[in-house]
Amino acid sequence: MNNRFYVKFIVCLLTIKFAFADVVDVNNKQILELSNTNIPIVDVRSSSEWKQTGVIPDSILLTFFDKKGNYDFDEWYKQLLLEVEEGEPLILICRSGNRSRIIAEMMDTKFDNVIYNAQKGITSWIDEKLVTVIPQIN
Repeated sequence: MNNRFYVKFIVCLLTIKFAFADVVDVNNKQILELSNTNIPIVDVRSSSEWKQTGVIPDSILLTFFDKKGNYDFDEWYKQLLLEVEEGEPLILICRSGNRSRIIAEMMDTKFDNVIYNAQKGITSWIDEKLVTVIPQIN
């Protein structure tokens, strides 16, 4: 009887693991490779940050945290689904990789796919002298 319980418990844990997204940290080389396969890059920084540093070309610009650090995950997620098909992989990027990692972990229970986190953010992208563009925002 005990063995049966443990087997069911392990199967349940494995099933739960596969029901959620995988969060994978990626470097700039991997971001380039992934974006070349049409995996979208979602830049979660603020508009002032985008203007200051530029953005990766063709990024989806979707601010997550407001100036006070508040957020509305459900509203942000709805906006995301207007840009990205549910279940498809995506790359999240912020300034240093911290905010995007937090968001990726929040998404872990809603987004049933792979979420790539730009591990060192746009600062690393700029440090490696990779292409950025000034976004066209109001």
